[in-house]
Amino acid sequence: MAGCRLNTKPEIMITAFLIAGATYLALLVFLSAKARSRNKDSGQYLMAGSNIGAVLGMFTFAATLFSTFTILGMPDFFRTHGVGSWIFLAVSDGVMVFGIIWVGYYFRKKARSGNYFGMAGFMEQQFQSRFAGYVTFFGAFVFLIPYVAIQIRGVAIFFQEVFPGMLPVWGWSSAMVLVMLIYSEVGGLKAIIYSDMMQGILLLIAIWIIGAVCVSEVGGLETMFARVEESNPALLSAPGPKGLFDFQFLFGSMIAIMLLPFTQPQISTRIVIMRDRFSLYRMAVGIGFFIILVILPTAFMGMYGAILYPDAATSEFLGAVLVRDQPKIVAAFAMIGLLAAALSTADSQIFGLGSEIRSLMKGEDAKMVRTARISIGVFAVLALIFAVLTTDQLVLLARTSFAGTSLMAPMIFTGIFSSNAPKARLLLPATGIALLVFISSQMGWIPNMVFHFRLDLTLIGLLTLLAAGIQLFNQTKQS
Repeated sequence: MAGCRLNTKPEIMITAFLIAGATYLALLVFLSAKARSRNKDSGQYLMAGSNIGAVLGMFTFAATLFSTFTILGMPDFFRTHGVGSWIFLAVSDGVMVFGIIWVGYYFRKKARSGNYFGMAGFMEQQFQSRFAGYVTFFGAFVFLIPYVAIQIRGVAIFFQEVFPGMLPVWGWSSAMVLVMLIYSEVGGLKAIIYSDMMQGILLLIAIWIIGAVCVSEVGGLETMFARVEESNPALLSAPGPKGLFDFQFLFGSMIAIMLLPFTQPQISTRIVIMRDRFSLYRMAVGIGFFIILVILPTAFMGMYGAILYPDAATSEFLGAVLVRDQPKIVAAFAMIGLLAAALSTADSQIFGLGSEIRSLMKGEDAKMVRTARISIGVFAVLALIFAVLTTDQLVLLARTSFAGTSLMAPMIFTGIFSSNAPKARLLLPATGIALLVFISSQMGWIPNMVFHFRLDLTLIGLLTLLAAGIQLFNQTKQS
C-alpha cells in the first residue's frame, strides 16, 4: 500500500543522502581536475575544443534541456493538468529534434566558419552591428537568469521539505551555487559536459525506478488509468480539468520549445561543438529517444499523485512520491539525481551567459577568458538572489523563459540563412521592442492577450512577418 514507508527514519535518510552526495561531489572534483589540464585558451575552456562525439553530445544536450522542472515540475503538471502535459512537452520536444537536424546543419556550418564563442557575437558578425549582439545578450540574460533560479529554488525547497530544520531555502541554494561555481570555473565546459553525462544517467535510472514503484503501488498501468478515470476523468484529455491546454497554449509552447536550440545560448553551443555533422545527426536522434525515456515516468508519477494525493500541496505531493513512498536507498538516489539535474542545467546556462560576454569582446584571449570567468561568478550571484525571491511555479516559469527567448528567433534565423543580413537591421530594434513588451506583460503592466490571441504568439508572428517582408523586399530590389 502506498504510504507504507512514511516512517522511514530521518537519520538513516540523511546518512544515505550524505554518502551518495559525497560520492557524486568527489566524481565532480575528479572530472573538473581532469578537464582543467586542457583549458589553455577560449576554445578549450568555453567550447570544449569543439570535438564532442554523438554519445557525449546527446547526454550533455539532454542534461541541459531536461532539468529540475522535468523531475519536480512535470509530475505535478500531470497530476494537476492531465495527459495534455505530454503534448505540451514530449510532442514539442519531438518537433525540436527535427529542427536540430534541419537548421542545426546550416547553423553549425556558418558558426564554425568564424570564431564562434556565443550567439551574441555571432549575431554581431552576421548583421555587422554591435546592437545585434546587445539585443541577443539582453534576451538571453533577462530570461535565463530566472530559469537558472527556478532550478536552484526547486531543489532547495524540496530539500527543505525532506530535511526540515537542517538548512533554510537560501542555505541550500547557496550551497548549490558554490558547488556549481567551483567545478565550472575550474574545469570549464568540458567539466560541465562530464557532469551532464553523470546527471543524464542518474536522472534516467532514478526517474524510472520511482515511476515503476508508483505503477506497482496502484496495481499496474491499466489499473492506474482506470482509477484516474473514476476520480477525475478530465485528467485524461485536453484541455484538462483547469483548461490550460488549449490550442494557443500548446501551439505557442511547441514554437517556443522547438526554437530552444537556437534561442538559448547554452543549447546553441552544444550544436556548434559537435565533432562533425554526422555526430550532430546521431545526437539529435538520440535526444528523440531520451525525450520519451525521461517524460514517460513523470506521467506515471503524476497519475499516481492524482489517485493518492489529488488535493495535496505541491511540496507535500513531491515529498511523498519522491521520498516518503520510496525505499530509503531509492529516495537518496532520487535526491542526488535532483541535485545533479539542478547543477547541470544551471551551470550550463550560467556558463552560456559567460560565453556570450566573451563573444562580444575583442582583445587578448587570456584576458577575455578571465573576464568571462568573472562574469560567470556575477551571473551566479544574480541567479542566487532571484532564487531566494522567486515563486515556486517551476513549469510555468520555465515556459515563460522558453517563450521569451523564442522572440529572438526571426532575427537569429535571418542571421543564419540570409546571405545579406546587414540589410535586415530593422529586425534588431523590432526584436528589442518585442522583448520589452513581453517583459512588461509578465510584470503585469500590460495585458498578455491581444484580441483573444496570446501576446507571445502575436509578437513572434509579427516579427516573422517583418523578417519575411524584409527578405522579400531585398530580393525584389536586387532583381
